Amino acid sequence: MELFIKILILAIFFAVTIGVGLYCRRHSTDVNGFVLGGRSVGPWLTAFAYGTSYFSAVIFIGYAGQFGWKYGIASTWIGIGNALIGSMLAWVVLGRRTRIMTQHLDSATLPQFFGERFQSNGLKIFASLIVFIFLIPYTASLYNGLSRLFAMAFNIDYTVCIIVMAVLTGIYVVAGGYMATAVNDFIQGIIMIFGICAIILAVIQTNGGLTSTMDTLARVTDESVSTTPGIFASFLGPDPLNLLGVIILTSLGTWGCPQMIQKFYAIKSEGAIKKGAIISTIFAIIVAGGSYFHGGLGRLYSNVVDVEASGFDAIVPTMLSYLPPVLIGLTVILVLSASMSTLSSLVLTSSSTLTIDVIKGQFKKDMPEKKQVLWMRILIVIFILISVILAVIQYKSSVTFIAQMMGISWGAMAGAFLAPYLYSLYWKKVTAAACYVNFAFGAGIMILNMACKGIFPEILQSPINCGAFAMLAGFIIIPVVSVFTRKPDSKHVDGCFASYKKKHQVEEVDYLSDK
Repeated sequence: MELFIKILILAIFFAVTIGVGLYCRRHSTDVNGFVLGGRSVGPWLTAFAYGTSYFSAVIFIGYAGQFGWKYGIASTWIGIGNALIGSMLAWVVLGRRTRIMTQHLDSATLPQFFGERFQSNGLKIFASLIVFIFLIPYTASLYNGLSRLFAMAFNIDYTVCIIVMAVLTGIYVVAGGYMATAVNDFIQGIIMIFGICAIILAVIQTNGGLTSTMDTLARVTDESVSTTPGIFASFLGPDPLNLLGVIILTSLGTWGCPQMIQKFYAIKSEGAIKKGAIISTIFAIIVAGGSYFHGGLGRLYSNVVDVEASGFDAIVPTMLSYLPPVLIGLTVILVLSASMSTLSSLVLTSSSTLTIDVIKGQFKKDMPEKKQVLWMRILIVIFILISVILAVIQYKSSVTFIAQMMGISWGAMAGAFLAPYLYSLYWKKVTAAACYVNFAFGAGIMILNMACKGIFPEILQSPINCGAFAMLAGFIIIPVVSVFTRKPDSKHVDGCFASYKKKHQVEEVDYLSDK
């Protein structure tokens, strides 16, 4: 009976997901519709698409388990940082300017934006390669986290879990493009909100209520981490400095990740951006804050989970295994929702980048719209296959933990793109050369960290801290290199920035009205 309930919940979820994908086929007949939903997506769908792409199995299983174990209840600060910096501030600082300038430059992808903004085809190609290469390990990490939960709930083989998730995501993304992704993200986001609240309440109830839970956590000791009594229930935890590095990478990192930035391309108006900022922030507080709070209780299960033998990724599934069958089924749907929404965003970003910026941009400049959409669909399937193969290899060889795989991906992309992108929206004097240097530095330092970790100072040997360093270094690299390199064409740049102003004497192409 318990297994029947879980399977029934999954079957309903799969049916709704595929149904949405097939229904949204009519919105994906051209490039603008397939990639951006016609730039007419409302605040609720965009906010939920942003949030569900942000938070996945990597967060709920990998990050929450690992950092909850390391920092205790203080790991909740990561979720708060994600909400305030990664969501609210990102919408305020990037939202309107991204939407207006990308429409003015007629760019549908982040590499295309760099190419048009700096009138540099080479810059577009360089950015496209970074996007494609570093989205793959992130995608593989999604399968890893989900498989552990499926193994706990259904005792299903890891490879089967990967194939099921990949096929389902592929069907609705290939069929309906961005609009199918956005609608499914909204449905999946609702599931995530209710799911995380139910799980936290159940875990607290299992441990005797909130007061008893916190008291028990305060009594947990681990002298290899800290000798301070009650450290895992404290305000800042045992290692505030490394905790700050995680907050920076996971919060500020979204500002430079193409699958996140492109959500702003599709929103329909300025009013929608303001509403979306509020909705996205509330969503992040509940989902991210709740996930890390839940992970912070992991030490309560230290007598039944062997971290040294099973790894950090086994902590949250072990915690969940004590819940009632209905809640386990809900949890599986929660993590499946988070993972599929993120996966759909990643494969759509990668396929659109390769099609628009590489195949059409370099080899087939006169490619018709229908053929571009066909190529995107083909590349979505290819990208999913590559990530599946990598996920299986990673699992069988035990290369690294989920958090480190995501850290490498986020660190490389955010380190390469964050500073150039932000400066490009606000500062006219950024040069193409500065972007080249920062692309090479951000991606290069993460590759070096992965291959030769020992040459870095101890604090930067973690890919998470190294990624945070790469992002912050970009804010120095861009202005310094821009000062000493050839200035961009002033007429072109002035035209880009003029798009921010509402001008009544000309057609209001770039002003985003709510009408």
